[in-house]
Amino acid sequence: MSELIYDWNALDVVAPLTQKPIRLNDETLRDGIQSPSAIDPPLAIKLELIDLMESLHIAAADIGLPGAGPRALADVTAIAKHIHKHKLKLEPNCAARTLAADLAPVAEVQQRAGIKVAAYTFIGSSPIRQYAEEWDVEHLLKTSAEAIDFGVKHGLEVTYVTEDTTRSHPATLDRLFRNAIDHGARGLCLCDTVGWATPDGVRRLIHWTRDLIRGTGADVRIEWHGHNDRGLAVTNAIHAIEFGADQVHGCAMGIGERVGNTAMDQVLMNLKLLGAVPWDLRNLVKYVETAAKACGFPIPRNYPLSGEDAFRTATGVHAAAIVKAERKGDAWLADRIYSGVPAGWFGKKQVIEIGPMSGVSNVMYWLGQRGLEASVDEARAVLATAKTHSRTLTEPEVRGALAAAKQKAGKTAVKKKHEKRARA
Repeated sequence: MSELIYDWNALDVVAPLTQKPIRLNDETLRDGIQSPSAIDPPLAIKLELIDLMESLHIAAADIGLPGAGPRALADVTAIAKHIHKHKLKLEPNCAARTLAADLAPVAEVQQRAGIKVAAYTFIGSSPIRQYAEEWDVEHLLKTSAEAIDFGVKHGLEVTYVTEDTTRSHPATLDRLFRNAIDHGARGLCLCDTVGWATPDGVRRLIHWTRDLIRGTGADVRIEWHGHNDRGLAVTNAIHAIEFGADQVHGCAMGIGERVGNTAMDQVLMNLKLLGAVPWDLRNLVKYVETAAKACGFPIPRNYPLSGEDAFRTATGVHAAAIVKAERKGDAWLADRIYSGVPAGWFGKKQVIEIGPMSGVSNVMYWLGQRGLEASVDEARAVLATAKTHSRTLTEPEVRGALAAAKQKAGKTAVKKKHEKRARA
């Protein structure tokens, strides 16, 4: 590989991305379906997604907000029971406001399912949120302490979630985090609720939080929860892992409120390319497709990895290079010559189409893949048809153009035969 690809990404890298186990928390079934455009899927599809998360080695999943109502409570309980029954490694958790009324249903789910269900209890911490809500820090401290105490008393492992952490003052976070740790929180979740952070902000916040925890002597996790308002969610999540977060959150296809959450599938894809996860990710596309269909969220054609055009080309130069690589009998080369993501790693393959930007190589390859024989002249005739269009040809159009070319070639052959006889 080093002889054919010069990897600028790896220069000066002296250690793995992280020395910690890679832990991801899937928020698709809670924060994801909060998107105003998303459908809350039926239970059967939720269970299918849970099984796909398990197959992708995702460590944990937010299985819902049971305090939202009877249906939410029933679904969350059924999911927790499914995880327990099938002995999945996936660790379930539930979101809850810093209210006993929200935490009580989580404790109920844990009791009914017979499996540990962690509680992620959240409250806004930024000055702008405090101003809008007319809260002061004393209110935040009191409300948080009461909620964490309630959760711990009822046997829940509690992670304390400060909404809008990335726009919160360190003096406020210092008091809130120490208060949460003192009352028994086992994790602190740093939230980029409105997608405000840049990688530099992620680094500073995680290092600051790590130093605070170290000073307390407590054994407390740091988690990262990001949104994509600035288009930085995926890179921020990967930087969070590098900067020391114990767990990062994401949703299938990045669905979520406004422009969405961190795209879990893109995080996994990049971790695979970085060599940080060794496991099989061939179910990753199925995971995205299942979530997209279940949530009524169409996959954009150009979406990384799972989009229809992710490994599809109709450009002559690109197609010719792929064809030449395949002729060498080198599948590795063919999968990378015009792709930064190896399709085969994720259960996909390179696709060559025919359009106005194509060359003869596109046509010969396309026909060969379908067992259709054609002369070079017939292939050129198909290409000539493609050049008259403003888009990629459909399969019926290509077959129709080939049939017309063969018919024309047949008529030409008959005419030449008759002319030859006449001369004789």
